[in-house]
Amino acid sequence: MTAPTPPSESRAVPPGSPVRVTPPTAASTSAPSPGAPSLDAPPDSPIVRRLRDGDPIPEITKLLHRAYAAQVAMGLAPLAGRQDDATTARRCNSGECYVATLKDPAHPRGERVVGIILFHEEEPDQGPPWFQQPHVDSFSQFAVDTNLQGRGIGQALLDTVERRARECGSTELALSMADPDTALKNFYLKRGYRFVEFWKWPYTNYTSAILSKTL
Repeated sequence: MTAPTPPSESRAVPPGSPVRVTPPTAASTSAPSPGAPSLDAPPDSPIVRRLRDGDPIPEITKLLHRAYAAQVAMGLAPLAGRQDDATTARRCNSGECYVATLKDPAHPRGERVVGIILFHEEEPDQGPPWFQQPHVDSFSQFAVDTNLQGRGIGQALLDTVERRARECGSTELALSMADPDTALKNFYLKRGYRFVEFWKWPYTNYTSAILSKTL
């Protein structure tokens, strides 16, 4: 599916503030792991962890819609920008889903999801040839809430899936993105990704660019 931070990139966390990344345990490749909080990070810094049972799918869907709104405004129809809660849940369960959360005393759960990325999504539709290569893994459904972009969260989420790809023995990590979104493409190119091929998904109204990074 598409990648990253959907329309616009995502990063979040004030400069100099570390993002606490909860590493997956040995069992986390098949089941979510709650993870232990870091004691040396500020209490208001985001935590990147596996999606858990009980995490609010409707909130994640709304986050995706907000993050992909820029592409929708361009006349594009990314799946993440219009999918319903059932599709969000299906996609999140089709691979390793990671979320970035911030503590929020006003939230019923004491935290809110501010970013998301999906590693190794199992697509119901045929994917591009590059995705079928045995040494290639991929990520998709990448987003950071619009009011927190540009501050480190997107970087932390990408670091997480790049690390997971290496742990799985892959030497390339790929993504699919809306080719007309040049700002997003430039973000990936600056991070070391390169263009591989074009692809047309059956559920979008644009041509996707397949990008990949050697790990």
